Amino acid sequence: MAGMGNLAVACLFLSFNVFYISDKDDQDPGDVEGSMLGLQSYWDASYLEDLANFQEHGHTGEIWFGADVMDTVAVWTKSLCNIIEGKIPSGQDNIKSEVNENLFSNYPVLDVGTGNGLLLQALAKQGFTDLTGTDYSKGAVELARNLAARDGFSSINFLVDDVLETKLDRKFKIITDKGTLDAIGLHPDGRAKRMVYWESVSNLVEPGGIVVITSCNHTKDELLHEVEDFTKRKFGKENVDEGARDASEIFRYIDHVRTYPTIMFGGIEGSQVCTVAFQRV
Repeated sequence: MAGMGNLAVACLFLSFNVFYISDKDDQDPGDVEGSMLGLQSYWDASYLEDLANFQEHGHTGEIWFGADVMDTVAVWTKSLCNIIEGKIPSGQDNIKSEVNENLFSNYPVLDVGTGNGLLLQALAKQGFTDLTGTDYSKGAVELARNLAARDGFSSINFLVDDVLETKLDRKFKIITDKGTLDAIGLHPDGRAKRMVYWESVSNLVEPGGIVVITSCNHTKDELLHEVEDFTKRKFGKENVDEGARDASEIFRYIDHVRTYPTIMFGGIEGSQVCTVAFQRV
């Protein structure tokens, strides 16, 4: 999602917000102060600027969370494919193992809020071939298409689509999100919109498929809490009896990236970025 200066400010704000929330037992992890970064108008303007810079100077634009995180997410997502195939039980601590490219190369992959689409290029380098990126900003999609064509990845499909009001009519084995849920949470109605997000994603991912969320806004435990909250709200709305609700899941936690650097703040250890994987039940 947008100029290196904007990214640095955004992630600094969000990272300190994570520690602040984590230290307040009576504050809901979904409650994050609103920001212009939660508005489509901000991203439309940002990507128009990035697109102009690309057309004039060939600049790629920023890589949200940095190239190292992007490459880590791509490699780690590939390793999760053994779970989809049932070769490694969900919830096992160490999922690192060789992956047969013949098994996963045709998995349909969706990157929501794809921005400049560089994460999909990184996934293509890992062997994925059925790749789709969506963004509600037309400028982002145009930039992503231009970059993909320039870099030799013209087979990646980019579409204008808002994950909160998606028009997609297919399901995916893998859904990735690198910063989109963060931006949604910064909308003035962010808490409600995040629940809409989980509803939409739960409908877009195949049963047994995986969702990989990368965030600088929330910790792993806070994302787990949010998924549990979404599940309770959904089953409550559908009037499922208490016994069935306790036994039901929509998403199951798989694992999280354990290699990101950690920092200490206020006596609490954490990372400025977390990547968490969930499996659709």
